[in-house]
Amino acid sequence: MTPAAWRAQFRAGDIRQTSALCPGYVQANMAFVPEAVADDFETFLRRNSVACPLLSRGRRGDPALPDLGDFDLRQDLPLYRLFEDGQPVDLQPDIVSVWRDDLVAFAIGCSLTFEADLVAAGVSLRCHAPGVSCSAFDTTIPNVAAGPFGGNLVVSMRSIPSSQVQLACDVTRAHPDSHGEPIHIGDPAAIGVDFAHPIDGLGLTDVEPGETPVFWACGVTMERAISSARLPFAITHAPGHMLITDRRSQSQ
Repeated sequence: MTPAAWRAQFRAGDIRQTSALCPGYVQANMAFVPEAVADDFETFLRRNSVACPLLSRGRRGDPALPDLGDFDLRQDLPLYRLFEDGQPVDLQPDIVSVWRDDLVAFAIGCSLTFEADLVAAGVSLRCHAPGVSCSAFDTTIPNVAAGPFGGNLVVSMRSIPSSQVQLACDVTRAHPDSHGEPIHIGDPAAIGVDFAHPIDGLGLTDVEPGETPVFWACGVTMERAISSARLPFAITHAPGHMLITDRRSQSQ
């Protein structure tokens, strides 16, 4: 299915994780914040560009990002997360009823984009399948603050066959708009990761014999920034439920 076909399916009410969907196309984390803090939020993204590579910024009140595709950002993601006072309060299949004229959309690169290239290069990736995803974890690594936005870095983790770790690094290095190469390899405790506490209970957290845990910076970092800012209102995608854009990935 094409990106447009998947978005039409999501608009019709289908809710599913986007891992392994539309290989070769860019998937994006999404955030919608009030215009009053949009410039500070963009500064935060640029200061933390490995975790939050900015793909596109929208206009006030406009649910479109024409440089990434033809879609309605209020309906074309499979699932959204609503924030009040910096805390997640609800999940919604669309945000038409809560859309505000002062919201500004931000699209941030996502590591799901490079997974198809890892598989194509021969990396054995157990988390790359429909309905299955990598896991995400909080770390103790502080972000570079901007205005009210701060918090700590979030990472995604994939268990990679130890003999293929260097190949995984080489492949993902070619995707700077999707977090690029890993930020840590090996001992999770060294960056404050606790495998017993994946974010939202999402994804595979096990490491089998002969595998090494490999960690990439993750776009969920922007959620920690929204929480640290205690914004009265904001919206993001639900983790694992990305915007599938019409933009081809860098390797295409």
